Formats: sequence, structure tokens, C-alpha cells
Amino acid sequence: MALYVLYESASGYGLFLAHGIDEIGQNTEAVRSSVDDLNRFGKVVKLAAFSPYESALDALNQCNAVSEGQMTDELRNFLELTLPKVKEGKKPKFSLGVAEPKLGSHIYEVTKIPCQSNEFVLELLRGVRLHFDRFIENLKPGDLEKAQLGLGHSYSRAKVKFNVNRVDNMVIQAIFLLDTLDKDINSFAMRVREWYSWHFPELVKIVNDNYLYAKVAKYVEDKSQLSEDNLSGLTDIVGDEDKAKEIIEAAKASMGQDLSPIDLINVKQFAQRVMDLAEYRKKLYDYLVAKMNDIAPNLAALIGEVVGARLISHAGSLTNLAKCPSSTLQILGAEKALFRALKTRGNTPKYGLIFHSSFIGRASARNKGRMARYLANKCSIASRIDCFLEKNTTAFGEKLRQQVEERLDFYDKGVAPRKNIDVMKSAIETVEGKEDEPVAAAVNGEENEETKTEKKKKKKEKRKLDEEEEQEKNGVNGSTNVEDGTAKKKKKKKSKDEIMEDVPAVSEGKKKKKKKSRTEDSE
Repeated sequence: MALYVLYESASGYGLFLAHGIDEIGQNTEAVRSSVDDLNRFGKVVKLAAFSPYESALDALNQCNAVSEGQMTDELRNFLELTLPKVKEGKKPKFSLGVAEPKLGSHIYEVTKIPCQSNEFVLELLRGVRLHFDRFIENLKPGDLEKAQLGLGHSYSRAKVKFNVNRVDNMVIQAIFLLDTLDKDINSFAMRVREWYSWHFPELVKIVNDNYLYAKVAKYVEDKSQLSEDNLSGLTDIVGDEDKAKEIIEAAKASMGQDLSPIDLINVKQFAQRVMDLAEYRKKLYDYLVAKMNDIAPNLAALIGEVVGARLISHAGSLTNLAKCPSSTLQILGAEKALFRALKTRGNTPKYGLIFHSSFIGRASARNKGRMARYLANKCSIASRIDCFLEKNTTAFGEKLRQQVEERLDFYDKGVAPRKNIDVMKSAIETVEGKEDEPVAAAVNGEENEETKTEKKKKKKEKRKLDEEEEQEKNGVNGSTNVEDGTAKKKKKKKSKDEIMEDVPAVSEGKKKKKKKSRTEDSE
């Protein structure tokens, strides 16, 4: 069986025929040793056809398609024109070697050309790549390198391109920095406490917050100079006049040692650094919230900005998070516990990063696992909506959050929650703008009700007119029947009226027959 090898170069598609190779003697080591020698390799592999790309943009499109395992129309036409034609109902006497197994499977699905991708084919492609400039005629030295460089730049540029408003890399970096700042601020604040406690140890028990402690330490400096004149300034910092008075009283009877002016300056500067870091941490948190509302608004509305950012960061990107099933998202962040449980055959973890959500804490102990599973399901839906929806909206996240609240009530009180399809329909209506103008909707609803009532009234009036007309007709028929001696009572219902209309007609027919028979007897 002949073996053709498809090589995707930076300048075009190349099809090579590997002739003189027996299937049984396909030795990878032998091919590997003969690849470096062009004389030996050229006897085995020869160029069958070459199709250059039309432009640099066409080369980029072809490269993107090959990397995704898709066969383009140009590649299909090239293969159908160059490969031997196969008669219907017969097996092909050749096979096509490709580097990408996904591309080979797609080629086989569309064109029914048998493809293979193994070590032997990869070694042949390595030799083709090494000596490609020798196989192509009229190829100037340096042209192939320029084509490779240009295609590499354009391919990388296309992969790196992103929408500025939907970039999730900034969220990943921000949440990493936020976690690092939390650790650093805590350690630095503890260092301020230890350092300043040598001078004013009683302040630790009065002021518990790290940020307030650093502000108070910077404001007080030397405790011996603290007096009632500083009460207003301490009250502004602490926010409580009683606590400010307590600090002043404690400073008067403090047991701490005195510090030199240089030491106090260093403590003051370090406390200022801690305060700056804490303020920067607040700004970074606001930045993270704004970014999450741009990138994943529904996920942020459902589970919170920080937990949502941690999920995105742990998955690597919003697209990767959207690809994760809800079972994977549920234990995302608890991989060590999962593999430890699988190794020891113990209980697997019920939750990972989503444990930091308030919903898990609000659920009872027996319902935490159920709640984690349900919340992971909704987070998976929200992440997919954020990833693939073009509109920037929080309607789905808010509706999903309402569903989680209803599920909590169902576990606690037994209140039946709404169906998912009804909730999603209402969310779609809000996105489409049907519920954005409730006043107009209410007016339209009233108008619709008015039109419905008017239609009903018109129908009733038509029915009354029809009944009156039928009654008048019945009255005329009744008068004629009275003259003939066959008077009938009037009926209100239509069916009875129709029956009463048919009856006199039948009686009149019978009477006519009787009259005819009498005249015949007299004659």
C-alpha cells in the first residue's frame, strides 16, 4: 500500500510519496538514521504535489484550521486532485500520513481517505521538514525562513489578540495580588504591633483592627506627649470618644519603655507603609469588582466577585472554567484532598473554592453537600453564559441567585422552588428588554385587557342579533303554521329552533300527499 505524507509548511501544502517502503519493514530507527542524509532520504521520499498559499492571510487561516484539526476547502481540493482516485465500492490502495490525528480523522470523515499518524509518519515528516527547501524548485534561499517568521508572528498575534473589555488575565493577576497583599498586610501589621508594643503595650488590647492600630501608632508616636488636647484627633481616627479617652488614660499609666526619636521615626514610617498598602488593597478590590462585572457579570452576581475571580484564576481562564463540568467546578481547589481520598479509598471532598460562598455557610450540616452540588451547577451555567454571551448583563446571574435562595428555603422550610425553564424564560425576557419598562408593560397589559373585553362584548352582541333574527324567522314560520293549523311553540336555543323549522316542513309535505290522494279518489 502506497503511503502519501501531507506536510503543512509556511508557504503551502506539500504532498510527498514514500515509495519503496514495505509495511512489515517500517522501522522507525532505520528511518531516523536515514533522515539526516539527503541522498538516502531522497530515494525514499519524493515530492508528489505542492500547492502554495495565495497570501499571508490565507496562510494564517490554513494554519489556524490545521491547529484546530479542521480541513479547509483548499486542502480538500488539493487532496482530491493529487491523490489517486478510488472507484466506488472499492478500498483505496493508499493511505495518507498526517501529523495531527484530529486532522486525519476529519479528513477521513469527509473524504473517506484512510489516514494514519504514528511514529513512522512523524519521522518521515521530520525529514521532509529538514530537507523541504531541497524538494521545492525555484525556491530562493531565505524565502522559507521569511515565510516561517511572518506566519509565526501573525499566528501568535492572532492567538494573543483579545477584547479589552473581556480579558480575564487581568482578573487572574488581580486576585493573585489581592491574596498576596492580604498576607503581607497581616504580617506587616503584626510587625507594627510587636514593634510599637515595646513602647505602648496597652494599645493592643484597646485597638484590635490592624489598619486602625497603624493609624493610631502614627498619630500618637510618643505616649508621654499624649494629652487631652489630642482627644478630638483620636476620636476622628478611632470613631469612638470613649475608646479615645481609654487610650489617653492607658498612655498615662503605661508600662512600656521609652524609645529614642530615631526609633519612633522608623515606627512611624513603617506604620505609614502599612496604611498605604491597606489603602492600595481597597483600590485593588474595587478594580477587581469592576473587572469582574465586565468579564463575568453573571458569575459575580451569583457567587461574588472574589470567589468568582478565584474560580477563574484556578481554572486558568474563563473559557477553561466554562468548559469544566459542574462536578469538576464543585471540587475545584480541593485536588489534593480528592487524590488523597482516592488513594486511601476515603470520602471524597464535597466542595473546594465554592466553600467560601455564603450559601454553603448558610446551609445546615446535612445539606452542605447538596448545596455545593447545586451551587456548582448554577456557577457552571453562569460561567458559560458569561463566556459565550455577547451582551453584558447580570440578569441571568440574579435569576440564578434567586434559584439558589429558593433551594435554601426548600431545604430548610420545604417551600417548592420554581422550575429552571421558567426562571430562564424570565431572564431572557429581561435581557430582551420586555421587563425593563414595567410601566409601559402595565399600560400594554391594560390595553390588551380592554381589547379582550371589547371583543367579548362584540361577540355577545353578535350572538344576540343572530338569535333575534332566528326568532323573527321562527315567528314568520309560526304564523304560516297557524293558518295551516300546525302552530308550534317558539324555542330560544338554536338547535331546537332548527328542529322546529324542519318539523313544519315535513308536516306540510305529508298534507300535500294526503290532498293528492283525495283528489285521485274523487276522480
